[in-house]
Amino acid sequence: MGTIIDMHIHTTRGASDSGLNPDDLADEARRRGLTAVHISEHDRLWDTFVLREYREKHADLLVCNGMEVSTDMGHILCLGLKEYVGGIRHLETLRQVADEQGAFLVVAHPFRHFFDPVYFRRQGKDPFTFTPEEAAERMPVFKYVNAIEALNGANTARENVYALRVAKALGKPVTGGSDAHSTQGIGFFCTLIEKDCATQEEALAELLAGRFHAHHGLLQSNLTYFTETSLDEVAEAPA
Repeated sequence: MGTIIDMHIHTTRGASDSGLNPDDLADEARRRGLTAVHISEHDRLWDTFVLREYREKHADLLVCNGMEVSTDMGHILCLGLKEYVGGIRHLETLRQVADEQGAFLVVAHPFRHFFDPVYFRRQGKDPFTFTPEEAAERMPVFKYVNAIEALNGANTARENVYALRVAKALGKPVTGGSDAHSTQGIGFFCTLIEKDCATQEEALAELLAGRFHAHHGLLQSNLTYFTETSLDEVAEAPA
């Protein structure tokens, strides 16, 4: 079957805007059919001792610990960094550090609000009108990442499908994650890694090799490979 992982989750242990208790996360993840989670707190990793205790307590769930770094080109999910390093708020520096440490970078929700004309008007900019091919060519963020988060639980279907089209134009793989900040929505979108992974290191190796794809439908017991038309079958709200 492979590894079913929610690649984007925030908890009370590292995100001030989250109400998700880590133990509730593990319980809900298992109940909903996930076999792994990527805890991606904002700009921080869990303490190694706390992480080890949590993994021992929830040994039947693969727990990957990365972070969501706020950079000058947007939010970047990182898996494989050993620690927070000064300067990584500049994406070019983050890419250099990731290469040194063997980390995997995903641009998170790259087109959130892009189709709301008010979003750009408030910034004194014209509405977003790029085709996916133009966005792929002109937006520098995509040069620095391994993959694109094309299924994000807080995005609209239009934003997600557009991200998938950009990924296709770039030839980059796509991930899925709930972006959950509470128990609601955990696993609503996920990533299927082709291999059954027992450790974070194994999952990281598979991600770096590109052997994964964004999926949806897990909560409806209908795990579905994400395509430009498949979202029509997704329930309107998480279970």
